[in-house]
Amino acid sequence: MEEILSMRKSIDDYLNRLEKKLYDELESKHLNMKSQMKTLRKQIKQQAVQINQRQDEFSKMKHYANDLQMYVGLRKIEKSASEAREYIDVLPTRGHLNEQNIEVDISSTIKSILQDVQLFGKIHISTRASTLQLKAGRRDQAQYLVSSYPGMQQIKSSFIRTLTIPANMISLQVCACVILPDRKFGILLLFSNEGIFMKKVMTFERNPWNVCFVKNNTVAVTLGLADRTILVDVEKNRIIKTIEICHLCNGVASDGKNLVICSKEMTTIVNLDDMFHRTLERTGAASIALFEGNMYSTNEEEDKVFVKTSTGKYLWSYQHPQIDHPQGLTLDKNGFIYIAL
Repeated sequence: MEEILSMRKSIDDYLNRLEKKLYDELESKHLNMKSQMKTLRKQIKQQAVQINQRQDEFSKMKHYANDLQMYVGLRKIEKSASEAREYIDVLPTRGHLNEQNIEVDISSTIKSILQDVQLFGKIHISTRASTLQLKAGRRDQAQYLVSSYPGMQQIKSSFIRTLTIPANMISLQVCACVILPDRKFGILLLFSNEGIFMKKVMTFERNPWNVCFVKNNTVAVTLGLADRTILVDVEKNRIIKTIEICHLCNGVASDGKNLVICSKEMTTIVNLDDMFHRTLERTGAASIALFEGNMYSTNEEEDKVFVKTSTGKYLWSYQHPQIDHPQGLTLDKNGFIYIAL
């Protein structure tokens, strides 16, 4: 494939050079013709000006000149008129008045490509002795290579650790948390992988509702009733960007390029490059997660999980008796959905 593409590019480049050379030559000849016509018009105009001047002089001589002056003046006018007549008579003989047309004759070699060239190339398959060495398994034993995706019965949750919260934060109410790429986690309170409190990242005037990782050291925090979402640098402890939204800011998710903010009324997708907002109406989403370009959401009023594309097109939904007022959800690398009730 690379050889075909390379040859096609070489042919295109070569034909483009030939085409440009022809265009340049055509432009040069056209400019030369325009210059010649401009010079000819200028010369004819000069002759016309001289004739008009002699006519004015003759008109004045008839009123004011005596016989001798009339004689001398007429000789001068006759000479100028003779020169003008001679210039006009010579124009056709020198080809100045000939009609000129520019025509382009495409090379017959180029034209013949359409008839003579029938193939871009030929495909040949060559074979040679294999150097691959195969090691057989046990005799009469079938060998299978299968992608190892765990089944639901293989997924077992286990307790790992609890967060160690400072004594002065015993009444702390944690409403959301997120795992960062360096395996530190918390909600605007930063904890180590061992669950040890590290630092307070930021304090908000309005109650935060949810949080998600965006990229690098940046997390997005929704402020619920404040109708806004903020981007926070957890290393520098500062707000990078405040995003005003036209609805409640509840659930939030990001793939590093887009930020999806949802509420029961609608969902807003924000392009993180230019901050362009795109709104999807009537989503009914309490929380949201992204996986392989689709949006996974929970609807606590209808007790179901539903999936839509990034453009808002409905794909599927799921309900189960045990899914009662679903709240948060997330997905693992295999696409399994985990729901908080």
